[in-house]
Amino acid sequence: MEHHSQNPFYRYPTGAVSAGTEGTLKLSVPEMGSPVSAFLTLIMDNEQQSIYMPYITMINGSYVYSVKIKLKNPGVAWYYFCINTTSGTYYYGNNSDNLGGLGQQYDNPPVHSFQITVYDKDYHTPDWFKRSVAYQIFPDRFYNGNDDGSFGGGRTDIIRRKWGDMPYYTAEQFGGDFLANDVFGGNLKGIMKKLPYLKDLGIGAIYLNPIFEAYSNHKYDTGDYMKIDPMFGTEKDFRELCREAKKLGIRIILDGVFNHTGSDSRYFNKKGKYDSVGAYQSQNSPYYGWYSFVNYPEEYMSWWGMSTLPQVNEDNESYQEYILTGKDSVVKHWLKEGASGWRLDVVDELPDFFVKKLRKAVREQDEDAVIIGEVWEDASHKVSYGRLREYFWGDELDSVMNYPLKNALLSLATGAIDADGFHRRLMSLKENYPPETFYSLLNIMSTHDIPRALTVLGDAPDKGSMPREEKAWFSLSEEKYQLALRRMHLVSAVQILLPGVPCIYYGDEAGMQGYDDPFCRATYPWGEENEELREWFKKMIHLRNENNAFIEGELDTVYKLGRVYGFLRSKGNDRFLVIANFSDGFEHVRVDMARFGARSLAGVFSEEKHESVDGVFFLDIPQTWVKFFKVL
Repeated sequence: MEHHSQNPFYRYPTGAVSAGTEGTLKLSVPEMGSPVSAFLTLIMDNEQQSIYMPYITMINGSYVYSVKIKLKNPGVAWYYFCINTTSGTYYYGNNSDNLGGLGQQYDNPPVHSFQITVYDKDYHTPDWFKRSVAYQIFPDRFYNGNDDGSFGGGRTDIIRRKWGDMPYYTAEQFGGDFLANDVFGGNLKGIMKKLPYLKDLGIGAIYLNPIFEAYSNHKYDTGDYMKIDPMFGTEKDFRELCREAKKLGIRIILDGVFNHTGSDSRYFNKKGKYDSVGAYQSQNSPYYGWYSFVNYPEEYMSWWGMSTLPQVNEDNESYQEYILTGKDSVVKHWLKEGASGWRLDVVDELPDFFVKKLRKAVREQDEDAVIIGEVWEDASHKVSYGRLREYFWGDELDSVMNYPLKNALLSLATGAIDADGFHRRLMSLKENYPPETFYSLLNIMSTHDIPRALTVLGDAPDKGSMPREEKAWFSLSEEKYQLALRRMHLVSAVQILLPGVPCIYYGDEAGMQGYDDPFCRATYPWGEENEELREWFKKMIHLRNENNAFIEGELDTVYKLGRVYGFLRSKGNDRFLVIANFSDGFEHVRVDMARFGARSLAGVFSEEKHESVDGVFFLDIPQTWVKFFKVL
C-alpha cells in the first residue's frame, strides 16, 4: 500500500491547513488479494471516526481509494487507513520515525498516525520578525560598556571575574554551594556600544537572556520582574537601548521566566533581602497564593526540585494580573518601555490558558510583538503533563526555538545522518507547522543551554561522557578545529538560508568553543575573533537580507544523496540554488531541475556558469564545500 502525506496526489492540500479546509486523502493498494473495502480512521477533538473510502480508479496495477474530509476546528487531526482484502485486514500509517511523507504497512492499527495541524484562519505572525536575523546575547558575557570597566550594581555578594577567564563550574569554586554568582561585567551599555557591530553583521532582532533583577549571573531566578538588574543598568538604559537599536532597524526581545521565581525575590523573600512580605515569611503575604507549599515554609514545589526556584501557580488570579492582565502588567510594561516581544522560558510548563492570556495581553499592548516558546521537540504535537499542547492552533505562540532543525543539521554535518535523513526531518517540520509558524521558527545552532556548534562540529566527545573538569578545559585540536570551521561554513549557510529566522548565539560567528552550561556561556572574545568566520557569517546574512527568496520564498529539496544536500528557494522569478557537500570527499552531482524550468545557473560568489537544455545540471563540489547559484 502507499500514501505519501507530502505528495499532493495522496493528500491535498499538503501540510498544515486552516480551519474549515476541505481536503482529499488517497491510498493506493496493490493487487495482493482483491480489496473488499477501504476505510479512513480519523481522530480529532477526542473523537474517532471510521470513514468509508470509495474506489476511484486503478493506476499501474494498484487500486486507488479516495475520501474527502473537512477539518472544521483548530487542533491536530490524526489519521491512518484500514484495508479489508480477501487475504486479510491490513493497516497503513505513519512511518516508524514518525516523520510523515511515505508511510508504511502494519498488521495492526499503527502506533504512529499521520498528522494534520489545523490552525485558525486568522492566525498571523509578525512580518518584521520573519524578515529578521536574530542574535542571542547572554548579557553578563557580551560586553562591558562602562568606560572604566567597572561592575555596576554595587553588590558585595558576587565574585568578580576577569574577562576571558573560564566561568566557574564546581560548587567548591563558590565556597561549597553552586551559587552561579561569578560575574564578568557585561551590561546594557555594552550591548548599546556594540549595536553598530550587530547592524554591520546584518542583525534585525536581539534576543536577550533575562535582564531583570536576580541573584545569579543567569537571572533565571527572578528577584523583581519590574526592575532591570542593577548590574546590567537601569530602566532608562533599557529604554535607550531599545530606542537606539530601533534606529538601526533592530528590535529587542526579552526572556520571560514565568513558571518560577527566585527564592531570593520580592515575592518569596526567603533571605529577607527585600522590603516586602514574601510568601516564605508569612501566609498573610499578598504573594502566598502564588506558590504551593507542602510543609510551610520549608517545603514547597520548585522547578525540577531546585529550592532556589520556587514554582508559581499560574492559575492564581493575582499572579495573572501582575504578569499578564493588569494595566501595567509585566508583559505590557516592558513592551511600553520599548521591547518588541517575549521568549517564554520552559513554555511547556506553562498551562495553555496562561499562554493564551499572555498572547491576548501582549497583542493588546502591541499587535506586532512576537511570542517565542522554548520547546525542544516538534512543538506542533508536543505533549506536556499528559496534554497535547495548543501552541499553533492560532491563539498562543508565533514561534519556537527550532531544536529539531539544529539536531538534524549538526547530525548531517558530523555524518550521523545522511542528506535524505536531513530532508525527511526538515520536510516533517514543514508539514506539521502552519506556514506562518514555519517561516517564523527561531533556527538555532547553539544556545546558552547546549554545547557550542563549533565544539560539536569538531567531533568532540559527547558531553555526557566527560566529567566537568575535562569539559571545562577541553579545546579542539588544530586539525579538528579546522574541520569544525569548514563544517561551520556549510552549517551556517544552510541555517541562514532556509525558511525561518536564523538566530546566531553570541560568539558563534567569532569561532567560540565550549560544552554545555556554563562552558557555552564564556565571554565574547573581543579582539581575538576568527575574522574569516565572522566575515562568512556576515556574507551569508547579507545574502539572505538582500534577497526576498530567502525570506519568504518557497522551499524545494533538489538533491539529497549521500551527504550532499541541495535546496531551491524561490519567490517568483527570484530563485537560488544552495548545494552543500558535507562529505569528506569530492562529489560530482547530477541535479535535475527540469520541473522548475531551469535552463542556466550563475554563481553568486563566483564566475561559475552552467547551461542546460533539459534542466539537468552536473556540478562538481569539493569536500566540505557549499555553492550558491542564481537560477535562470
